[in-house]
Formats: sequence, structure tokens, C-alpha cells
Amino acid sequence: MTEMTDFTRIHQMIEPHVADRPEAIALVDTDGTAVNWRGYATLIDEGADLFARNGVEPGDRVLVVAENCLAVAVAVMAASRLNAWAVPVNARMSADEIARIAAHAEPRLTLYTSHVSKEAATHAEAAGASLVETGFGAVHLAATESGAGEPVEEGNGQVAVILYTTGTTGDPKGVMLTHGNLIFAAHASRDLRDLTAADHVYGALPLTHVFGMASMLMASALTGCTVELARRFSAEALYQALGRGATVVPAVPQMHALLMSYAAENGHARLGSDRLRYVSSGAAPLDPAWKRKAEAFYGLPLQNGYGMTETTAGVSGTRNAIGDPDISVGPPLPGVEILLDKSVGNEPGVGEVQTRGPHIMKGYFRNPEATAQAITSDGFMRTGDLGRIDAEGRLHIVGRSKELIIRGGFNVYPPEVEAALNDHPAVVQCAVIGRTVQGDEEVLAFCQITSPGAATTEELADYVASRLTGYKRPSRILIVDALPAAATGKILKHRLLTHFAGRLGQHA
Repeated sequence: MTEMTDFTRIHQMIEPHVADRPEAIALVDTDGTAVNWRGYATLIDEGADLFARNGVEPGDRVLVVAENCLAVAVAVMAASRLNAWAVPVNARMSADEIARIAAHAEPRLTLYTSHVSKEAATHAEAAGASLVETGFGAVHLAATESGAGEPVEEGNGQVAVILYTTGTTGDPKGVMLTHGNLIFAAHASRDLRDLTAADHVYGALPLTHVFGMASMLMASALTGCTVELARRFSAEALYQALGRGATVVPAVPQMHALLMSYAAENGHARLGSDRLRYVSSGAAPLDPAWKRKAEAFYGLPLQNGYGMTETTAGVSGTRNAIGDPDISVGPPLPGVEILLDKSVGNEPGVGEVQTRGPHIMKGYFRNPEATAQAITSDGFMRTGDLGRIDAEGRLHIVGRSKELIIRGGFNVYPPEVEAALNDHPAVVQCAVIGRTVQGDEEVLAFCQITSPGAATTEELADYVASRLTGYKRPSRILIVDALPAAATGKILKHRLLTHFAGRLGQHA
């Protein structure tokens, strides 16, 4: 088997499959079109030629304004072929957000997946982009006045992708992920999930996000399995894909919650798939009751993991049996180091999670100051997450250092409050944040429920009163139709106060 040291560029990972299994299916596009490994390689060649004809040279950036489709995968690999850097951004971002990223990244060329995304088409029209018919779709291209090309490195330390972190304010932060980062992540994802060429991965996670980029696109390129791309998440579409034989579903808790809610509405208490073998959750905490509920639905263990954009997704992961009460994010992945900075957190056994290894980003693009703040002199990444490590060496994330609520002098960790609320049968998902009030902080909870009238705020308050000590109980619970979320389904907590300002009143 070809191993990590044999590759210095991400596009090289598909070459063994092109040689050995050219007719096997590599990708299923959003319209159901299946592309085999030989066809995938041909499309990557076409993409590289198209980019080169439009002036892309080694070290240039190629902005990809997209929702999931074959064109994104081709663009990322085609950029690799040219020693250029792909910069995927979600087309559902606002025009201002994309403009700020473009001003920072200074791309030579921008590709819009206008054939699958009305948002991408709108951005393309505003940019005066030209329609180009390709084997991977009718996309739009716009050449721009780019900044200077970046130096090219021969080894795998060359940057492959820049991902801009979601939910940021002020200047954008472009996370530089190298070929080595992504190849390491591909191996870690393959090994953690025991992926084989026979697997069929359902790909609703956005390829513009590190979880989808690393755990879906890169892991499948290394393994030779099939990825079925979904333009965006839909509980109905996922349910149908599982019926067609998807074997692996990497997702975030909100996706699982919405799928179970959809199934229940249609009279299904259990999934009943005979091919699904692996289900994982990431990007948000689990709670025991919800985990039991999900495992009963799938008939499989729900595996958990932890990572962030700057760590190429993976830091740790579980390999638990069904029914295991463990709600940690697992031990460190092979080759990954974890330590806790106990000077942050102010609670016994709790500290800021720091991590070191081949998964750590090269740095923030053109921002050495932020890079120096994030990465210590000895190479550890400061995650900003608070955690503890149990006797078995498993990492438990207890919250974000910036999200810690200090109420009446006591620490309140939002995941603990969320776990208590999520245990209620009418709650689909919830988010808990703190809000400053005179001389203190109050605990606010926002709950999405299964259907109108399924629960009242009074019922939810009574429900958590027996599960949480007084200072941890929400000061206020709001029942909402939906929570503001990123394309991954991850709840955007920083938007809650403004999103629901009208209901929260004068303090919002």
C-alpha cells in the first residue's frame, strides 16, 4: 500500500486508484452522475489546463465560491497539480464576506459553482464572471488582479488550501493547510473509520469546511472509496441516501438530530439500514441521553471526535462499542500530542487544550502576529477550548474559554446545560450562552423543538431544574423555530443575541 511518505501533493493520492481500479466510482455528483477514478483524473487534468490558460501559476491562489459538487473536488486537485493554492469559500456567505476574503487572499482566478448554487450564480453575475462549459459543470470564471505568487516548496510543506475561519469579525483569518497536513488527515480519518475501497461515504459536510475537506474528500482520495456529494444538508436526502446503501456518515450533532426528527415524523423509530456501518459526530459536544437516543436509532455506536480548522480537523477520536457511556472526544490520534494549560480555566483538572503534530496548520496567511499568538514556540497550537483528560487518557471538552459563563462567581459550562435540555424528548437541539447583566452573567438557552406546542418554556425550565444545580439553570429559555447555523449545521452562537434581539429585549 502506498503510504503517506510517498505523497508530497494531495492529487497524487488518487493515482494508485486510477492505475489499479480505474472503473470504480470515485464521486457521485449532486445530480446523481457517477464519476470513476479514470474520469476523475481526466477532469483534474482539464481543470488544471483551464486554470493555466487563465493565468494561474505556481503559488497563485484560486478562489472557489461554491456549494458541494464535483467541480469543488476537481478545483482543489487541479490547483494541487499546478502548485497553486485552492481557497474554497461557501457560496452562502454574503457578498461583503466574500469580498473581504478575496481582498485578503488576492486570487489570480475565481471559480463559481453557479450550475448548482443560485448564491454562487448571484456572486458570479455581480463579479462579471464568464460562463465556461467544462466536463465538471457549467461554471463561471473571473480573472482578477492578484497578489504575487507565494514560494513553492518541493516537499509536503507546500500550502495546498487556505480555509477562512467561520464566524470571525474584523480581518479574515486564512488558515494555511499544507499538502502534508491534508495527507496526514486523510490517513487519520481512514484509520479511525477503518475505511476501505468498498465504502460509500455520504458527503453533506461542506467541502469549504475542514471537516468535509479532510474527512470526506481527502480520506476518500487516499482510500479509494466513493463519496456521494450533497449540495447542502437535507434530512430527507440523507434518509434516502442511507436507504440506497451509504456505509459511512460523518456529521455534526445537529444533522443527526434533524435526521431523527424527520424519521420520527414519518413513523420510523429506527433507521433499519443493513449497510450503514459507521456514524460519527463532531464539531459540537455530545450528551449521554442524546448519544443513547442516536445509537438506538442507528443500531450502531455513535463515534465522537475533536478538531478545528487549524488542526486539519483531527486531534482525537473514539472507537467505542455501542452502549459505551463514554462521551469524551477520545484519545489523541496516532502521531498527535495533547496537553492542558492549567493556567487557563481556574478549575481543578481543567485547562486550555493544546496540541502538536503533523496536523497543525502552517499558520495564518499573511498574519504572522496571529500565528505567533496561536502557536507556541515549541509548536503547540492553543485551541481556546477548555478540557480535561480522564484516567484512560481520553480528552473531554468542557467548553470554549471565551464561552465560559461565570455566574455568581461559579463556572457554568454551556455544554452541560445544553445536555440537560437536549435530554427532553421535545428538544431537537439547543444552544446556551452567557449575557452580561449588572454585576454578573445570566444563562440564556435557545431551544428548537420537534413541533409547535411540543413543549413550553415553563416545562423545559421545570425539566432542567431537577438536573442542574441552581446557578446552572437558565435565566431564560427561548423556544425558536430554528437556530442560526453555518453550512455544516454547526450553531453560530455568536449570532444568537443579535438574531433574537427582538425577543430578548433591551439587554440584547
